[in-house]
Formats: sequence, structure tokens, C-alpha cells
Amino acid sequence: MTMMHGERTPADSTGLGPHIAALTAPDGEFALDEVEVDGVPQRIYRRGPHTLREMLLATADLGDRPFTVYRDERRSYAEHLRLVLGLAAALRDEYGLVPGDRVAIAMRNYPEWSPVFWATQVAGLVAVPLNAWWSGPELVWAVGDSGAALVVADGERAARLTGHVDVPVVRVRGEGASTAREWDDLVSTLDLTAPPPDVDVTPGDPSTILYTSGTTGRPKGAVHSHRNHITNALNVLLTARAIARATGSAPSTAQPGTLLSYPLFHIAGLNSLYGAVLTGAKIATQYRWDVDEARALVRDERLTAAAGVPTTMRELAEAAIANPDDMTTLTRIGMGGAPIPAELVGRIDAALGPRTFAANGYGSTETTSAICANSWRDYVDHPDSVGRPAPGADLRIVDPADLTDLPDGEIGELWFRGPNVVRGYWRNPTATAEAFVDGWYRTGDLGFVRDGWVHVVDRLKDVVIRGGENVYCAQVEDALQSLPWVVEAAVYGLPHATLGEEVAAAVRTAPGAARDVEALRAAVTERVAGFAAPTAVVWFDGELPRTATGKVLKRELREGHG
Repeated sequence: MTMMHGERTPADSTGLGPHIAALTAPDGEFALDEVEVDGVPQRIYRRGPHTLREMLLATADLGDRPFTVYRDERRSYAEHLRLVLGLAAALRDEYGLVPGDRVAIAMRNYPEWSPVFWATQVAGLVAVPLNAWWSGPELVWAVGDSGAALVVADGERAARLTGHVDVPVVRVRGEGASTAREWDDLVSTLDLTAPPPDVDVTPGDPSTILYTSGTTGRPKGAVHSHRNHITNALNVLLTARAIARATGSAPSTAQPGTLLSYPLFHIAGLNSLYGAVLTGAKIATQYRWDVDEARALVRDERLTAAAGVPTTMRELAEAAIANPDDMTTLTRIGMGGAPIPAELVGRIDAALGPRTFAANGYGSTETTSAICANSWRDYVDHPDSVGRPAPGADLRIVDPADLTDLPDGEIGELWFRGPNVVRGYWRNPTATAEAFVDGWYRTGDLGFVRDGWVHVVDRLKDVVIRGGENVYCAQVEDALQSLPWVVEAAVYGLPHATLGEEVAAAVRTAPGAARDVEALRAAVTERVAGFAAPTAVVWFDGELPRTATGKVLKRELREGHG
């Protein structure tokens, strides 16, 4: 099955369908132009902004409107823009960076994250957000692989990097002695009256490299263009406009605001960051997730949206239900990154609707966040669906065996094409050729389409999604099997009520070896991030179950776990 532009389904006659169609019509605010990009036909939004540089520079009109909120620290749009432009000038003049050079960012959701990111965008550089939960060796490898010329890292990450990379490190919020340059020192030297750098940034230029691990080998760096990110931002804004049309809501004069619990190094976190800039919203972040603090932020900052993995958003929804007077401004609870229980969607609607609604996005790093969306009443009516493809996206349901298209209702691999699909992986032509075919991205997910609604049922890839974090089984298996007392190991996912999935392992140990789950976890986390270490372990005396060709029968392991 191939869903192409112009195709209409019965689902388009209800919910948000007609409103999205009107907004994307030739005379609509989100009209689409058919163009060819790198030989691939695409439908691209006619309206601007067209680059992240253009988006950020437009904030000059927002003045003293608050932008970032972190604990008792606040920064206005005007302060943020001055800092961004001063930093962009320093990246060019002091560090000698030129368009196309890479700057790695490794830190928690601190307020410093944003100006570093945006400085790269206005200077024509490429931001490389690194997973702040990675181990030291993983961070060091990614800095080297990306060819980053500078790293900006918080104290925790700087300690893992300083002395292990051959490029300058700027330390944010660090304590104790360090050979890294301190952020405060850098800021004290900036020219806060600097104009925007005189560079030409085009929609097709690279904007970010976000690493997403494969099922084998090293992580892969998905290279996003400005067009990829802008398309994603406008997709989200289009849905918001459609909901406003559907509800007859008048434009509000109050500033919107988002409680952001996604890490900014995730594509979903970036989505919220530049979505705020596009709409002039404020962003509130936390040191780590704390539902009581989150509740207070929504109340005190009068936030209108929250975004995070289902684990955190369930807690926030429960807090809103128990304390409705604290959450009167909250209209949207956005979730993604892990399977979302249908009952949670219904509970939000029953207890908080119609004022507050649930929203879901399906996508990946390679599709620049959500390429399908399900929101508002549509989500209540179709809670088992990930939604419908974005207006500029094409979808194929492909038989993995012979790569032929399958009819409506049949399960196959989901392939997507569109202006928010990346062109490939950084310096990895083999992985690019495997994942991208004539502009189509092979998701590795199995699903089907019925009446225009997309359903995801399983994964071809050997991946566990734990609380929104991808855990790649082969990587964890390699770490386990490097331990001297482990003979063989297999890693797989088990359903988990709050995390979506937990990481499980079947481990065959050497005779006489101690069977201590915590010791095993501690040893594994020296090789992989802590979230990837197995929390459920089944110990084997004999060989793990395998097929005739030697492949471990993971389905059998899952069914027998317990």
C-alpha cells in the first residue's frame, strides 16, 4: 500500500482531517509546493521560516518576553538573542569555526543548552547533541566520529571528556579544578552587541547530527537539514491551528508555555525547543523529573503544554486530575518515545477534557520526530493508532520478504518519504544504503493502515524502548559477553507498566559463577549507559534456545520469562 498526496480516506471527513485539508489547500496558511530535492519528489511548506537561522532571528521582535525558566533563573528572548549572537561571533572569530564545522553539546537541560544550539544555527555550523546518559567512552567516540571542533559540556560530562578528546572543552556549571574553559569566562568575553554572522544558510544545509544506535556496531549519526527541522516544526504548528479551527477557539493573548521533560539531546526535545521559538512560547525545564516541581511550574508559570515520555506524562496527568486548580492553563499533554496505553488517553479525556487533551507522535530520529500524529478528539476515537502521516509525508507498507507494497489492512514494514526524512547517516554509506531507498526510509517497524489510520504492531529491529530511550540489544549483549563469567547472553524487552518496556536478559554463566543481578548491572554500565543495563535477568545453566541456524529464540525467552 502506498499513501500518496491527494489520496483521501473516510477518516478525512471527521476530526481534524477537514481542517488540515483546508489549511494545506493552495490558498491556505500551510500551502504545499511540489518540488524535487536531490532527485526525490517532495511537498514542502510554502510559508516560512525556511531555516532555523531565520526562525531564531525573528525572535528580535519578542523583546523581554520570557523564554527559558529553570529553577529561579529566567532569561528573556532579548537576553537569549544577544547571548546567541555574541556566542556565534566567538565561535567564528575566537575558535575559527566556519560553516559546516561541528559543535558537540553534552549536558542536562540547563539554560545554557539553548544558546549554544542556536549559535550554531545562526553561524551555519552543525550542532551535535550527545546523549547525556552515555558513558565516557561513548561520548569520546561520538566527539571523534562527528569531527567536532569544540565541545560544550556540563560538569558531569566535562569530567568524562576532558583529557580524552583533542578539541577544546567548555565546561558549564562545573565544580572543582578542570583544564576545560569555564562557561562564565567565555560569556564574559562575548560581544553582546554583535550582529548576526554574515553567512548564507539554506534549507538544505546540514543543521544537526543526532546519534541513534544501530542493532549492531557503533551508533549512527543522522544528518538533519534545516528543512527537516523546519518541516517538523510547521507540522506541529499546523496541528495546533487545526485544533483551534475545530474548536472555534479565538487566538489567546497569553504567552504559551511548555514544560519540557524530554532531554534536549533527543529529537523530541529539540522539537519542543524550536517549537517554542516559532510560537514565542516559554520553556520550563528541570534538573531531573519531579512531578511536584512540575505541578508547581505549570501552576506558577501558567504553562499550556507538557511534553515527555508516557512515564512522566502519566504522573503529570494524575497530578492534574488530583489538583485541577493547579493545572487550569494546561491544554495539551504530548507523549511519545514509548508505547502509550490506550487507557491513559481515555483517562485524560474523561478527567480533564475537553480543556486538556492528549497528543501522540510517531517517528524517529531519522524522520525528525513525529511523521505521524494523533491528537485531540482523533486520539480519543483512535487510541490504538499512532495517527495519520503529516501532509508532506508519503507512506508505503512493504512486504519485508519481497519489498512489494501490501494492501490496506495487511501488516508490513513502514516506509516513509518526505521533507522531514533525513538523507542519510554521517560518514556511513553502508548504513545509509541499508536504511534509505530512493528517498524512502525503512523504519524497521511493522504496521498496517486501515481507513487512513496508521497502526504499529512490532519491530523488525532488535530494539527495546525503555522510557523513551532506545536500547540496542546487540550492544548490551556484547557488554554482557565481555564479562569473564558470562558464557552467552541474549537481551530483549518485556512489557512494563510505566516505562513501556524494561530491558531483560537471559544469561548463561560459567560454572560456579555468582549470580548477582546488581553486580552484573554494575559491570555492564561500565560499557553502556545505565538505562541499557538489564533489570530483569533469567539465569541459564545450559545453552539458550536457538534455531537450527543458531539464532537465539527471543520470542521463546519472552514467553517463558518469569
